[in-house]
Amino acid sequence: MKELSFLSIGAGSRGNAYARAISTSTPARIAAVAEPDPYKRRIFGEKYIWGEHNSPNPSQEFESWTEWIDYETKRRSEPDSESKSESGVDGILICTLDETHITILTALSSSNLLDLHVLCEKPLALSLSDCLSVYSTRKHSNTIFSIGHVLRYSPHNLLLRRLVREQKVIGDIVSVEHTEPVGFWHFAHSYVRGNWRRETESGDGSLLTKSCHDVDFLLWLIEAPCYTNFTTTDTTSINGSGTAEYATTTTIDDDESTKPSLKLRSIFSTGHLTQFTPHRKPPAAGSATNCTSCPIERECIYSAIRIYRDNHLYQGKTGWPLKIVCPDIEDYADPKAAEDYLLSTLKEDYDVEEGEGAKGNTLTAEEIADRTWYGRCVWESDNDVCDDQVVVLSWDTIPPPPFNSNSNPNPATQRRKAQANKSPPGITATLHMIAPTESQCTRRGRIYGTSGEITYNSSQITIYTFSTKQTRIIDVPKQSPEEEEAHGGGDYGLARGFVGAVDAVVNKGWGVERAQREFVGCDLEEVVRSHGVVFAAEESRRGEGVVKWEGWWRGMLGTAGI
Repeated sequence: MKELSFLSIGAGSRGNAYARAISTSTPARIAAVAEPDPYKRRIFGEKYIWGEHNSPNPSQEFESWTEWIDYETKRRSEPDSESKSESGVDGILICTLDETHITILTALSSSNLLDLHVLCEKPLALSLSDCLSVYSTRKHSNTIFSIGHVLRYSPHNLLLRRLVREQKVIGDIVSVEHTEPVGFWHFAHSYVRGNWRRETESGDGSLLTKSCHDVDFLLWLIEAPCYTNFTTTDTTSINGSGTAEYATTTTIDDDESTKPSLKLRSIFSTGHLTQFTPHRKPPAAGSATNCTSCPIERECIYSAIRIYRDNHLYQGKTGWPLKIVCPDIEDYADPKAAEDYLLSTLKEDYDVEEGEGAKGNTLTAEEIADRTWYGRCVWESDNDVCDDQVVVLSWDTIPPPPFNSNSNPNPATQRRKAQANKSPPGITATLHMIAPTESQCTRRGRIYGTSGEITYNSSQITIYTFSTKQTRIIDVPKQSPEEEEAHGGGDYGLARGFVGAVDAVVNKGWGVERAQREFVGCDLEEVVRSHGVVFAAEESRRGEGVVKWEGWWRGMLGTAGI
C-alpha cells in the first residue's frame, strides 16, 4: 500500500485548511509546498512537511509553482539527475488566488503532467471559456479531479440531502429558499477591501468568488444523482426524540433510471452594490479615506481598527482574518509591537487622482487593484461587486407524471390536461447572497415539499409534516471544534473524499470513474456545468433577462468545440 503524497501550491488560508485536513484525518501526507512568500512557506513546511527543527530538502519546498514544474519535469526526464531518486507526488492541491487556477492547470497540461490527481480550490476559473478549456483538456485524463465546493461534504448537508432525497421526509421537493448571509464586517474584509472586491474581466463578481458553491449546493441538493459518499458516515435515521443516529453501513444508490429526472429550464438573477458606495459615506467622515485618520472611526461599524485590533488582536485571536492582514503577526510576541505592526499596515493608503500626491503615494488604477487595502474607508474603496444578489433557478420534471382523468373528461378537465402537457410540473429554487447580516456564512434555508417542509441552519434541521401537524427538530451532532470551523466539516469531508478517491485508484485498482463518483460525488463535467450556471446567472444579472439554460449551454459547448 503506497503512502499517498501531495504538493500544496499555495500556503495561505486554503492551503493550510486542506493540508491540515489531509494530515490529521487521512493516511496521506503533504510532501511539498510551492509558495512565493518565504514566511508562509516556512511556517507551512514546519507544520506539515519537514518539522519545526529540520531543514527542507530540495524536493520539499519551491518558491513558485513554475519552479516545481521545472523540477518535476527534470526529475522525470533525466534518469541520472539527483532528483530522480526522489519519488514524485501523487497529486496537487491548487490553493492560490482565483485568477491563477487556469494558468496552473494549463501549465500542467502543456508540461505533460496530466497524470497527477488534482484538488482545485473554487472557483475553477474566472471565465466560462477557461472552465470549458479545462474540461476539454482533462475530460479524458485518467485522474481524479476535485473542486473546493465544500458545502457538498459537511455532515449537516449530507444529512439534509439524505432526509430530503432518499428518505423523502417531506415528499417531493417543490421549492427551495437558500440564503448565504456573508456578514457585515466579513464582506467588508473580503469583498470591499480584500482580494475579491473587483469584478473579473468577464464581468463576474461576488456570486462567482463567494457563492459559486451555494449555486452548486442547490444543484447537488435538487438534481444530482444520489451517490452516497464513502468518506462520511453513511446511513442516518431519526429516532423518536429527534436525534440523528449514525450507522457505518455503505449504500450506493445508482439506479436513477426509475426516478423522475429534472431538466434545468431557466436562470434569472438580479443584484446590486447597495451598501458600500460613496453616497452612503457619513458626512462627518469628511475627506478621510483611511480608518486610521477618520474623525468618526470610533463610531463606525466598519472601522478596520475595531475589526482587526479591538475584536481580534486584543482578544488574542491571531488567525483569520488578522493573519490575512498581517501574515506574520504571530511572530510579534510583544503586544505593543504587534499592535504597532498592525496599525502601520492599516495606515497604508493611496491617492486616486494624479498630480496631487499629497501623501506621496499616488498609484495607477492597476497598482491599486493589484493589492489589498485593509485600512481603507469602505465608502472610498474601488470595490464594484454586488453586496446583495438573488438567483432564481427553475427545473422541469421529465417526464411529467401521468394525468389522471375519467373516460369522459369534461371541458375543465380537458383544459387542465392540455395545460399540464404544455407546462410540466417542476421545481424552483432561490439563492440570496446578502452582505449586511449578523450571521457570518451560516447558511439557512427552507425546503417546501408535497407533504411537509424543512427549515435548516448550520446546526439544526426542523421538519414539519402536514399529515400529523408535528414538528421534529434534529440537532446535528457536534464535530471537533477544528472540523466545525472548517466550513462545518466540509473542508475535511472534501479532503477525505479526494484522498479516498486517489487511494482507491492507486492502491485498490479502482477505475477513475467509479472512484470519482463514489468518493468525490461528482465528475469534472458536473463541476464545469455548475460553474456554467453561475456564469449564466451573471449574464442574466448584467442583461436583466432570463437565460433559457438548455439552448444557452448547448451554444456555449458548441462555441468551445465540445
